[in-house]
Amino acid sequence: MVIHFDSDQQVFHLQGKDTSYCMQIVGSGFLTHLYWGKKITSYHGSNPILFANRRFSPNPDPSDRTFSLDTLPQEYPAYGNTDFRAPAYQIQLENGSTITDLRYKKYFIYKGKQKLAGLPATYIENDHEAESIDIFLEDSLIGLSVILTYTVFESYNVITRSVRFQNQGREQLKIIRALSANIDFRDDQFDFLTLYGAHINERNIERRPVSPGNQSIESRRGASSHQQNPFFALLRKDVTEDHGDVYGFSLVYSGNFLAHVEVDQFHTTRASIGLNPFDFSWKVEPGDFFQTPEVVLVYSSEGLGEMSRTYNELYRTRLCRGTFRDLVRPILLNNWEATYMKFTAEKIMEIAKAGKEVGIELFVLDDGWFGKRDNDKSSLGDWVVNKRKLPNGLANLADKILNLGMEFGLWFEPEMVSVDSDLYRDHPDWCLHVPNRKRSEGRNQLVLDLSRKEVCDYIIQAVSTVLASAPITYVKWDMNRHMTEIGSEKLPKDKQRETAHRYMLGLYYVLEKMITKFPHVLFESCSGGGGRFDPGMLYYMPQTWTSDNTDAISRLKIQYGTSLVYPVISMCSHVSSVPNHQVQRVTSLAIRGHVAMAGNLGYELDLTKLSPQEKDEIKQQINLYKEIRHVVQFGDFYRLLNPFEGNESAWMFVSKDKSEVVMGYFKVLAEPNAPFVRLQLKGLNPDFLYKHIETGKVYGGDELLYVGIALPMLKGDFTSVFWRFRTVEIHLNA
Repeated sequence: MVIHFDSDQQVFHLQGKDTSYCMQIVGSGFLTHLYWGKKITSYHGSNPILFANRRFSPNPDPSDRTFSLDTLPQEYPAYGNTDFRAPAYQIQLENGSTITDLRYKKYFIYKGKQKLAGLPATYIENDHEAESIDIFLEDSLIGLSVILTYTVFESYNVITRSVRFQNQGREQLKIIRALSANIDFRDDQFDFLTLYGAHINERNIERRPVSPGNQSIESRRGASSHQQNPFFALLRKDVTEDHGDVYGFSLVYSGNFLAHVEVDQFHTTRASIGLNPFDFSWKVEPGDFFQTPEVVLVYSSEGLGEMSRTYNELYRTRLCRGTFRDLVRPILLNNWEATYMKFTAEKIMEIAKAGKEVGIELFVLDDGWFGKRDNDKSSLGDWVVNKRKLPNGLANLADKILNLGMEFGLWFEPEMVSVDSDLYRDHPDWCLHVPNRKRSEGRNQLVLDLSRKEVCDYIIQAVSTVLASAPITYVKWDMNRHMTEIGSEKLPKDKQRETAHRYMLGLYYVLEKMITKFPHVLFESCSGGGGRFDPGMLYYMPQTWTSDNTDAISRLKIQYGTSLVYPVISMCSHVSSVPNHQVQRVTSLAIRGHVAMAGNLGYELDLTKLSPQEKDEIKQQINLYKEIRHVVQFGDFYRLLNPFEGNESAWMFVSKDKSEVVMGYFKVLAEPNAPFVRLQLKGLNPDFLYKHIETGKVYGGDELLYVGIALPMLKGDFTSVFWRFRTVEIHLNA
């Protein structure tokens, strides 16, 4: 067993691969947090919860002035019963009060892991991979039962958490706060690491010390957002890429979220994450329940790198699903930056033929193929072929591309509707809106109300009709507008604040139907690039368009930051033309290719306008990537140099058996009298010999790890080195 309960000490002990998580029932049934960190054999109370008479910390039991919830490290705290810190949940009763009192009732330990109703979550393929525990807390006065579910993965330093509220009473309950996890640490010696950004500037790394008071990140946009990712980590002060204790929190959800860290007057740290309580409530009728999303907790004793590799491997193999989970991803050519919406069938075929000549495997037709779509002012929702651009139809074009020896893919934006569209004219009530209020537009579009089943069913039917009409094996599923005027015409007035979450449940319903109906289609999620790059979407679509910014230098930071949580195989990265369309930077084709190869390689430019030399270079890039993509997409990823800290960046990929290595080094700006650069590699077997493919030289794995390897002097701005190593033999002392 990996979950134990010591009835004498009233201690729960969860043991993962190399981590322990301990809780204790104290007092009259309060569930407290004892420890989360490096694995221990057993817990004997070496660091017990201490009690003292803290003035201004009230006492639920007047006979014991040392006991207060205000000073107790709790697993799922409420507000109002002597704890003044931010609560994990809050319930409003019919009388208007918000006081609840949860006490421990029972537990249930079982092999395996259960699915969450209507929500994405990590999974197992057999019950021996994990063990779970449901801890039941109860407020007997109102009949509220709260089940805290913990799952321990035996092969990972991972613990997942979620919460289920069950109304077993006689009155209606209104949930106004429902976070998925809370952990009370007993000190405040942490840094707070988050991933912030903006459209075309996603997932920058921010690290700052926690301080007395509140620190938080959130999204109120109806999506996980470009601005903040639903992830944070608490780092001990000495943490580096390879050393120190890291505590990661990742929410498997694609909508509004809150991640909150509070340091109190006693220098303890409360960390929590879950649904954003802002503009949220949920009515739970007697006999009904409410399920929160899952949080994936990762502990690393070996710095950020080990945390990342844990998230990367878990999400690649036990969050992503379907036919393509374990398949190498195709190299694609997308026409977006080549033509935007101004294309003809003839022009598309010219670009596709040029793609075939250089070795492209998949052609993707982007926005503009449907309705009367010549710009972003019309036709979203009208998923019928634009016969003016494609007079012979979509199937004819797809067949021609298939005859070239490539697959065919298509862009959709199914969650949106243009005001100038037949769909909107027929169903103006189908968008999110508030009566008598103006409907704000973004990109000339409105958001369809996916809290309504008939809207979800329309999307399923409309997209399915297109996918069934032609040999389509790839879909880019875009979403280019965040929510405003969040309301639903179908919901009663006392459920309007459920709209945003009901939208996400509707979206997940649609996606589940689509991937089940079309298992042969590779779905890629997109939201103005990386605006919904989150674990929730990865559950349905195994890859995401990382950013609308295709500039190689910008992508150094974007892809580096993304890699903290998300596997490289989930990151799509394209080579585009110069000057770059987003930042107008001019970079070499070499560095554009090297950066794009650190993900799922694609091209987004008009190949017909390139010189023979440029086409030949692209052909060489594609041939190289076909040789190494199994290492890039399925190997272990190591960060070597941080682009947020200087003028250089470097990373590497190592196959699972340590036999193949791919390394990239990137220098942004040239320097006068620059120092020589030496890189110490990571993840190698020190007892192996590695041949440098580019030079033929052979080095010991220990030499590359501890001595390092010298890089050549690079001249000019925006330069790169891309090297491969392969084992040639094993030392006798291996």
